[in-house]
Amino acid sequence: MQKIVIAIDGYSGCGKSSTAKAVAKNLGYTYIDSGAMYRAATLYFLQQRVDLSDIDTINKALKHLEISFHTNTRTGLQETYLNGENVEQKIRSMEVSDFVSEVSKIKEVRRELVYQQQQLGRSKGVVMDGRDIGTVVFPDAELKVFMTADLEIRAKRRQKELIDNGQEVTLEEIIRNLDERDKVDSTRAESPLVRAEDAVDVDTSYLDFDDQVKKIMELANERIGQYSRTYGSKH
Repeated sequence: MQKIVIAIDGYSGCGKSSTAKAVAKNLGYTYIDSGAMYRAATLYFLQQRVDLSDIDTINKALKHLEISFHTNTRTGLQETYLNGENVEQKIRSMEVSDFVSEVSKIKEVRRELVYQQQQLGRSKGVVMDGRDIGTVVFPDAELKVFMTADLEIRAKRRQKELIDNGQEVTLEEIIRNLDERDKVDSTRAESPLVRAEDAVDVDTSYLDFDDQVKKIMELANERIGQYSRTYGSKH
């Protein structure tokens, strides 16, 4: 069967990453967490005290930004590495969450990370989630999904994720953070969060995890079949 590119966009807390990981695993595809890449860049900028208004400093920092993904042999989970260090837990902190939208809207940052993402997907057989995957990173993706969910439901999901990682954060603080990120992501000049015209809408407010995965697997298998019939199978 021919392999395709699956682009999953949407708001924070809709279940994009967990669903994309499961879909990739089921298909035997590579999962690329674009959000983790922006979080890793944000963590690096915070560590290096990069002035977000100084383009020269930003460009110098980007030259020393090496982001990679490795599978934990014990858990089987993909983890994010920044310049050789496992930062999977650090990039999920509220400190990073509070700044990631500001870093993500910087043109130079987006250009660098979009380039890296496109290189990772050149051979197809990838599932990538984020905010501009179907519109900017892979505008020709064979399957584009746009995920949405109620703000409070998203906040409760994020709160559980943080608690599971040992971080106590109030629901009100998370709602404020998600609402602000939604506004920044949707209105930024560089690669704003918008639904691709040919994306399939999936509202996950009242879908459990298995149903989310099932829905997108059905869409993926349908597109893979269509693509294979059109272009023939590779062996």
